[in-house]
Amino acid sequence: MQTIIERLDKFEGNVGFYYKNLQTQEIISYHEDMAFQAASVIKIPVMIELFRRFEEGSLKKEDLVPINPEDKLPPCGALTFLHNGIQVTLLDICTLMIVYSDNTATNILIRLLGIDQINQTLKELNCEVTRLNRFLFDEESSAKGIQNYISPIEISHLLELMYQRVLISPAASDEMLSILKNQQINSKLPFFITDSTKIAHKTGEDDGITHDVGIVFTKKPYIIAFCSEHVLVPKFERFIQDVNYEFALENGLQGD
Repeated sequence: MQTIIERLDKFEGNVGFYYKNLQTQEIISYHEDMAFQAASVIKIPVMIELFRRFEEGSLKKEDLVPINPEDKLPPCGALTFLHNGIQVTLLDICTLMIVYSDNTATNILIRLLGIDQINQTLKELNCEVTRLNRFLFDEESSAKGIQNYISPIEISHLLELMYQRVLISPAASDEMLSILKNQQINSKLPFFITDSTKIAHKTGEDDGITHDVGIVFTKKPYIIAFCSEHVLVPKFERFIQDVNYEFALENGLQGD
């Protein structure tokens, strides 16, 4: 049987992979330090900065934000379809940003939190590649080559800090993981997982780009991250589905 690395080697385009068993500490990685255009995975750092502000008290989960016509972006998400001026709590905006990958919610939070501060928090968390450089759907910046970036190992690092309950605080780590477990875009990592195994994850998609990164709570929990650019998306997504199911079986599905 081909190893995961041999299978990754056969893909055209740029692909990256990181796996860490959180019990045995086994690591398997491939181009794990490579910078990939982030797509919607950049929403994880936005969530982290928001929870940091909740923790310091400068923002409150119940603070209300109006959704104005100029805020609305094309879907994914729900806020675009709600009436103008509706007020939504910051916690609800964050939840929509993650579980439905709501783009309107994301730009509202980026504007509130500030790109520089989000990146400063990433630096303090020892992320060197992962950066927020522009708003979503900023076509002018994108045309200039300004993109948001992640790497498989750095996003995995952030997820591991959550798992260890040391990202911001135990309570904040638990709540962020709970939001990620409620992810509703489940066509990749969870595709073949039909038992009670929980997966806390975030996807990202764009032209030629497909990512999924998360923690799979099998009997032996593990972190797994797939990133790709310039790939045949359906082919790589089938690869994500198959490989994660193999790892889930190996680590003990909760229903077994």
